[in-house]
Amino acid sequence: NSPAFGLNRFDFSTPDAFAADVARAEALGWDYAFVPDSQLRRHDTYVLLAFAARETSTIHLGPLLANPVTRHPTVTAGSIATVDVVSAVSDDAEGRAILGLGIGDTAVRLAGLKPARVATIENSTRTIRSLLHGEPVEVGADRPAQLPHPRPVPVWIAAAGPRSLRAAGRVADGVFIRAGLHPANLHAAVDQIRAGAEEAGRDPASVRLGLVVHTALEDDSQRALLMGKSIAAGFYEYSPHLFDLAGLSWDGPDIHELRALVHPDFHHHPDLAESGRIVDFLPDDAANAFSAHGSPTEVAAQLIEACSHGIDFDIIVPHPIPNPPPPGEQDGPSYMERVAHQVIPVVRDTLGTQND
Repeated sequence: NSPAFGLNRFDFSTPDAFAADVARAEALGWDYAFVPDSQLRRHDTYVLLAFAARETSTIHLGPLLANPVTRHPTVTAGSIATVDVVSAVSDDAEGRAILGLGIGDTAVRLAGLKPARVATIENSTRTIRSLLHGEPVEVGADRPAQLPHPRPVPVWIAAAGPRSLRAAGRVADGVFIRAGLHPANLHAAVDQIRAGAEEAGRDPASVRLGLVVHTALEDDSQRALLMGKSIAAGFYEYSPHLFDLAGLSWDGPDIHELRALVHPDFHHHPDLAESGRIVDFLPDDAANAFSAHGSPTEVAAQLIEACSHGIDFDIIVPHPIPNPPPPGEQDGPSYMERVAHQVIPVVRDTLGTQND
């Protein structure tokens, strides 16, 4: 089957603007609209999602990512269940909410807190899933906690490291793999997820799979390659084991020395071509291993290649790097439009033909 596609960058300026932008994405054929749950960077996640739910009818909605540090798991369960109620187009219809969880990034760091441990993510996911299915959960209060408005919202975990992938396989409905595009890394991730599911006595095939891909949509091939190298350096900075699995080496200055030349890191530097020049010693294969980059035709081919290694991805999130400019400041068609018109149909048509 061809994967669904999700977008995690919209007009976040106001709840109304966000809802209108999500409605545009729905009309363009996007299947999922995600909001990064970062309380010091944008409006409240669940208010945004509720506004979008009222203006749409088919697109699925959820945070990517929420975390168990800035919000208690019982709060998150209640919030996403409410979004699911609002998103149902009729009283007897299923809702369209999805919950994406992670250890926490900017939401945690900007609040002066530490990312969640793997065990915390695992336990929080169990708690949230139980509450969403109407089950009582022991939380240390006078009596077990129970959600008054449970909804069976699917709970996904985004993960990259072996321990987090394995934990996700034990408890999540689905797992967003954030390990680039190299087949060795993708298969290693899936192996960990499947192993975790087996440890928990679950059917490994019941755990759905998603792929979050750092995507530099750039028609200038040389500039796109530099951006891809910067993205690769960002992966090496945080997950150097992924270079080893892909058979890549870091034959340059110490990454921590180079980190001082960019801000805040190689994934988020304002000019990724500039930061890519700093690590231009990396082989082209490094850029190819950790990003989709180039023209829409090239990006579509890279996503098709990622789906050709025997892994069935239910959702692909082509995460735009850098962030697209705000509406009104865009020169020509937006990222949302270009991917919808020139990437998604090609991927769907090609994979559909291969599966016939």
